[in-house]
Order: sequence, then C-alpha cells, then structure tokens
Amino acid sequence: MPSQGLLTIDCGAVVRNWRRLCGIHATGAVAGVVKANAYGLGVQRIAPALLQAGCRHFFVATPGEGDYLRKLLGEGPMIAVLNGYDPAMRPDLTPVINSLPQLRAAKGPVILQVDTGMSRLGLDAEEVEAIARDPGLLAHVEILYVMTHLAAAEDAAHPVNAAQIDRFAELCLKLPRARRCVANSSGIFLGGRYASDLARPGCALYGINPTPGRPNPMEQVVRLELPVLQIRRIGAGETVGYGAGWLAARPSRIATCAGGYADGLFRSLGSGMRGQFRGATVPLAGRISMDVCSFDVTDVPDAVPGDMIEIIGPWQDPDALAEIAGTIGYEVLTALGRRYRRRYIAA
Repeated sequence: MPSQGLLTIDCGAVVRNWRRLCGIHATGAVAGVVKANAYGLGVQRIAPALLQAGCRHFFVATPGEGDYLRKLLGEGPMIAVLNGYDPAMRPDLTPVINSLPQLRAAKGPVILQVDTGMSRLGLDAEEVEAIARDPGLLAHVEILYVMTHLAAAEDAAHPVNAAQIDRFAELCLKLPRARRCVANSSGIFLGGRYASDLARPGCALYGINPTPGRPNPMEQVVRLELPVLQIRRIGAGETVGYGAGWLAARPSRIATCAGGYADGLFRSLGSGMRGQFRGATVPLAGRISMDVCSFDVTDVPDAVPGDMIEIIGPWQDPDALAEIAGTIGYEVLTALGRRYRRRYIAA
C-alpha cells in the first residue's frame, strides 16, 4: 500500500507549452526559465527535454543553479544568471548585470538589465546615464541582450505596461545597439510592442495561466494524488483534526491521506480544499497537519486504504488551488515537497 503521494510531471506538456509560446512570440527566440529546480518540478528532466526540443537559451537565478545546469546540458546553450555577476561563477555562464559594480567586475558575454519600473534588480536611469557618458565601462564585456522585467504583464490593461516599454526604449537609446529581451510569460500575450529578440517565459511552461481572467492557453503539466492511509468511522457530533474545528453533522467516514503542509499543502487552504475520488468531489475534514490531511468520503463508500485521492489535476489546477490558499500558482508549484514519489512522462 503506498505511503507517499504521487506527483506526475509531464515533460511532453512542458515542451508543447514552449512550442506554443514560440509560435506566439514569432519575432525572436524563446528561452526556458528553469530557476528553482524548474519551478520545483525537476530541472534534471525538464531542461534536457527543452534542449532536445530546440531551446537554446536558459535562465536560472543563482550561479549554483547555473553550474548544475551547465554540467547537465553541456556546452552550447546560453545559461543566464538572473541574480547577477559573481566572481566565483564559472566563465561559461552569462551574468545578468544589475549594477555598475557588477559591470566593472564582469568580463565576456553579459546581459544588461535596466530597471523600468519593477524597482527590483537592474541598472537604474543614473547608471545607464553613466554608461552613456563613459562607454569604456563596456570595453571588457560583450552585450548579448539588454533586458527589462515587466511588473504587471498579467494585467493587460495596467498602465505600467506601456510606461515600462516606453521607458525601456528610451534607456536603450543611451546604450550601444544590442538585441533586446522583454517579455516574460504574460508579456508574450501583450502583443507586438512587447515582442523582442528573446522572450523568457517561466510559469507558462509549467501550466500556470499567463492570462488570468481568461481561459488558460497552456497545457497542464502536473497531477498530484495522495494515498489513503486509513479510513475511520465517526459519529455525528465527533470532531476531526487539530483544534477540533471540524464537526461531523452526520455519521461519517474520514479518509486520512499522506500529505500535509510539509509537502506543500498550505495550512491556509483551510476548509476550502477539495479532493477528487473517481470523479466525485470530497471535502477536506479538519485542518491540514504537517504530514497528513483528511477528507470526508462518506458519499463515496467504495473508498478504501490504498486508494488515491487527486488534489491537483484537470479539475483543480495549481492556479485554482492557489486561489483557495490566497497565493499564486508559482508558489504552489515551488512548494511541492520532496517526499512525493515522482513520475515523469517523457517528452
């Protein structure tokens, strides 16, 4: 009888999502953002699948992630490090330069990031002006791309989008002519003004909806199922879980499953989380614990220990689970724990 949850990850769906994004972003190449272990889903399986499909540009967050990815993929693809230049990083990684001190220390191919409204990483307007006054600052680097990061691309009507793209064009005029990198996942769907030489989607590759409020154009990538460890019969008026917060309104059958907040099922899901068993929806009963959670399976009397209750699937994707928890689909994916058995569907 299984004692761990099963997380199924469809590498083929990731590749098909990448190809769909390539078709939409027809003006240039499309990278794969595989930071944070490919959003928690396993960079060791996903990045090679993207490489085999034709992806030649990858983004990670840290030099350590870049070192692992270079060993995994070998020579050839560009691997850009978003957090910037580190003197200890290997020379075949491409740092994203976010400040003048980083620029002064770097050598070889780089990506310059300019801040146009995110107020996070990137060269600010004064630093861009300093480069314009002293082109010698660029003498020891080769600019592969100038990039910026959109702050509100998921909201197509947000005025900051147009303001950022205007600001980006203005700042680029002060820098040597170079290829540009603009659109993230949602930015790819904003239209021609946001197209560039390189797009860098992350969440959309993994099935997160890049166009909130509209039908998800991406294919779902993950499925999560939890095994039933035990089924207990309780009487009306009895309680389930910590705090005795769930009260049985009738004689009930309670299925306790392997999977809790240590596995990425946020305690904030509260009573809103549902599972699915053979097409029937079963509600959460009681609070989510560290290692287990319980469901009311009174209306599915054929459930027995060893059966699997689905938490993430076509009926309840990571975005839907995130809405219940008051967070975003990105966090749901990256929180999925290491204790799940993982099954990969090849591309």
